[in-house]
Amino acid sequence: MTDGGSELTRRRLLAAVASASAAAVAGCSATESEPNATTTAVPTDEARTLAERYAPVLYFDANERWFPTDPRPYESESDGEPVVEGFDALDGYSERATETPVPDPTVFYNVRSYEESPLTVVQYWFYSAFDQFTTNFHWHDWEVVHVFIDTERDSARLHVASSHSRRVPNNEHLDPMEEVPRILSELGSHSSALSLNEERESFQRVSVGDISADITNRAIRGLSSLENVPAAYGLPRDEGFRLPFVVPELDGKPVYEHERLPAVTRDTLVPEALTIRSFDDLTSPPTDLPGRETGLALDFEGRNDPEGDETYELVPATEVEHLTAFTGTQLSFEFNVPQFAEDAIAGHLTTTDAPWTQERYEDPAADITEPAHRAALAEQYDAIGAPGSVGSVVAAVTEAVTTDDAPENEGLTTQTSNVEAVALLESDPEAVPTFGGVALLRDVPPGEHRLTVNRAGAAPYSQQLSVSDATESETATNNATETEATNSTADVTETETTDSTADATTGETGGSNEADQTPPGVAVAGVDGEIPLVASGDAVKLRVDADGTDATLTDVAVEDDFAGRLYDSPVNGSDAVYVHRGGAYTTEVRDTDDAIGAFRVNPAEEPSVTIDRPRTGKASLASFLADVTRETAATVQEAAEGTDGGGDKNESGGDKNESGGDDSGTGGGPSANAIHGLTKSLEAIAAAADRAAERAESNDAPGADKALEAATDNLQRAKDRLEAASDGLPDPAANAARNRLDQATRRSEQALAAEKL
Repeated sequence: MTDGGSELTRRRLLAAVASASAAAVAGCSATESEPNATTTAVPTDEARTLAERYAPVLYFDANERWFPTDPRPYESESDGEPVVEGFDALDGYSERATETPVPDPTVFYNVRSYEESPLTVVQYWFYSAFDQFTTNFHWHDWEVVHVFIDTERDSARLHVASSHSRRVPNNEHLDPMEEVPRILSELGSHSSALSLNEERESFQRVSVGDISADITNRAIRGLSSLENVPAAYGLPRDEGFRLPFVVPELDGKPVYEHERLPAVTRDTLVPEALTIRSFDDLTSPPTDLPGRETGLALDFEGRNDPEGDETYELVPATEVEHLTAFTGTQLSFEFNVPQFAEDAIAGHLTTTDAPWTQERYEDPAADITEPAHRAALAEQYDAIGAPGSVGSVVAAVTEAVTTDDAPENEGLTTQTSNVEAVALLESDPEAVPTFGGVALLRDVPPGEHRLTVNRAGAAPYSQQLSVSDATESETATNNATETEATNSTADVTETETTDSTADATTGETGGSNEADQTPPGVAVAGVDGEIPLVASGDAVKLRVDADGTDATLTDVAVEDDFAGRLYDSPVNGSDAVYVHRGGAYTTEVRDTDDAIGAFRVNPAEEPSVTIDRPRTGKASLASFLADVTRETAATVQEAAEGTDGGGDKNESGGDKNESGGDDSGTGGGPSANAIHGLTKSLEAIAAAADRAAERAESNDAPGADKALEAATDNLQRAKDRLEAASDGLPDPAANAARNRLDQATRRSEQALAAEKL
């Protein structure tokens, strides 16, 4: 905790969110599609034949610790009911793992047939004794892969490999050429990715050359940086991205120190090379995490020529349906939430329910997360209802760093990062990982939400946003008709994936300049769909303290001189955001009267910065104009002194003249004269802006506007003189002056237009 405030403990938050998290992990949807027909269990012999025919091949990371196993050896009784207790499963499995590489390798199957339909689904359920991931871990882990089969065609129609939760789009493939799915299991979390092309041990998100994509999910539309990215979780560590794993704790200590886990050691968990103790351990995102490497492969023991190192037993799920619960003491991890007075340390846990208690166990179509895939099935099979409305939140998560185009510590740029982040909607707390730097949360109910994004070694980012109602059924059905017409994996090329997504896509973004292209129900987070995070070691907390302000603030925005707008969020009074100490910022506030205020922020080495009782209106904007032009004058003067008084750039910032001397001496020259004129113009602007602010504060609107008009005239003169002086200034200083004068011009125009004084 920092900055005081009442303590938000891990346990208090966990108690509030546990039930919501459990429902989400169980595959329940926040929005409803049209109902599907009921299903019935397929007769035993037929079910076995189908299960064996489509039994998947499973590929695991070389560092995997918990393979699919049989939970029955860890069964016990609680209150007269058969259960599997977390301590028993983890400790028992760990002990068995010292004797054999894969204790009791088992896959459970459940086969359901939709009534009065040729559509039958084989489900393959994988139980692991433990789940350790980036910001989530829990006792027990059930994962599922669905194979939708047309029994009249005698072929697979759809493969669905479930990802982390309903919030994250599954990895799905319509009309696969490979009827037997190959599954790439994510390290620790066991999220399932598909591998259906000749690259058997890796995940292919889009088609490249002769290699087809492993998924047919539609692309994320609306934001240029994401327009070729299919909306599916994929397998980030196989796609060049890094995920730091976190050590699970129990009662404040690592689980391997618990007295009830004698067989569990540090080596039982994901290796240390991939692990951090918490997101706060680092001052910058980790860069040395190893990528994915395929290790052990499991195949069905009854296959004539099984792949891989080991085989698994295929067991009907009915043999474990008697287990009523998978229990365990609550685990937790830390999730920072930036607020004005404190950084709340939020504990979070997702739990797992027995498969046979979940909706998708009897209705597998409930687990289809790609609306176009569901629509394609609905078009052909009356048993499947058309997709319903789907709300989503989307953004690209980048990182803010200093730029060489600016003077030192006076400007930023943003760049991509290969370290994945984690996003959390506080209104429905379920943390989900990014994929390829994309934060995409699906099935978000309409209404107001607060999104928080964390990354190991980075300061957290948080903003408010609103998700509107979405109606995708009609457009999704239209798109699916086109997809159905292709009727083959070979036709689902990268171009089709991006271009034929039409209006039903749910992972679309677009900035303010692309708002017309953003479909209903999609909330674009960040600024123009970009959320730039700041390394913890460079982060400064910028607070906007609205207590005592004479207006009710509705919005706060922060923009850097070089990187532009980095934060823009509705607010309810005070707000806080982490900024990079190497930037130079304009903080803008807006109130219920749509009046604007602006404030200059240069954090440098400050531990935190507070804008106290921010004003809106003419006086605020005029004061900002004075501040930014004085700052620009100081930058120009300092840069000129650094080049011996101003003149054409020599080797340390200026160009030699033809006679071998230079024009940067104190004797003057064209550039020196232009620099002198520029600083005088800037000082005149600041003086006029001061007068405007004073007159506005005295309720003299005509006098304020007259002073602002004088400042505006001098602004154009200053821009002309800057161009004349630019040859005598280092490029970073000239760039900074240009950007700040553009900012000053915008704010002077706002000040003149402001009705509020």
